[in-house]
Amino acid sequence: MPSLLETLISLFRPARYPTDSATEPAQIMRPKVLAIVYDPVMDASTGITLSKKLGWKDPSDLLTGFILDLLDVSEGLARYEIVQRINVNEFPAKVDGFRYTPQSFLDAWNRAATPHMPQEANYQAILTQFNILQRVARNEIDEVWLFGFPHAGFYESTMGGPGAFWCNAPPLANTSASKRRFVIMGFSCERGIGEMLEAYGHRAESIMEKTFSTLTGEANLWKRFIRYEKAAPGKSACGNIHFAPNSQADYDWGNMTPVQSECYDWLLNFPNFKGDIRTVDANEWGGGEIRAHHKWWFNHFPRTSGRKNKIHNNWWQYITNPQNVLV
Repeated sequence: MPSLLETLISLFRPARYPTDSATEPAQIMRPKVLAIVYDPVMDASTGITLSKKLGWKDPSDLLTGFILDLLDVSEGLARYEIVQRINVNEFPAKVDGFRYTPQSFLDAWNRAATPHMPQEANYQAILTQFNILQRVARNEIDEVWLFGFPHAGFYESTMGGPGAFWCNAPPLANTSASKRRFVIMGFSCERGIGEMLEAYGHRAESIMEKTFSTLTGEANLWKRFIRYEKAAPGKSACGNIHFAPNSQADYDWGNMTPVQSECYDWLLNFPNFKGDIRTVDANEWGGGEIRAHHKWWFNHFPRTSGRKNKIHNNWWQYITNPQNVLV
């Protein structure tokens, strides 16, 4: 039982957020990103890098397209900035110290050899090599985007810092020196912007799940947002990153079966729902194209003014900055 002194302190300590509000403006978020691009030289005589040798995507094009997509779907509230890009001429070390060479990687890629196990990259080595914890603590950067390739061993996303929680992967250990939470994304030059949005979508799912974790029933708006017909018959909303409102299986974004959904209520009326139920199918979200579906999904995320149950009506304030999540 708290002492009288502890009770008095709690009464006069400013709340992290004041009482609920209908008018508090939605904040524009400006996360600063350190981009680390692993694209090793495969032939010293020509200088050709892995991405060019195998005809993969240009990391610059991926970065530009991804940032513009997030700016678009957030209606300008998520304004990412690459404050530094580091091109790395090496294969990332694995947790056991192993590194691919150009030839051993090509052998694994061409299935002439078994990919190395364990496959996970050594995140502690990356944190140390690029002084990431200290840079986050100094507010020089807010998160890190790693660009790699198949077998690089990167998580799609993971979180570090004091109070870090599951972010589509276990939280990074021994990272409290950052003084605040941060996310490390893992992308692949072998894939496209749609897959980058998918990785970011799983990050969003983890963060919003934690944001609403103390609320139950209809007060848990995240649980309501992700409903889809197969899992919640008659209550379909916007689905999740794998399931559109009418999907029958993971990645079933091209399903043309009509379904009743409240997705327009989220898009047009949040937080004052009006019972706007419409018949929708895959024509709404791109007919099965991964990037189109993910942009459609993100475009339905709340981004309005106000706060209820201590949670902002602008969800981008949490997705872009997990430090805002009360844990």
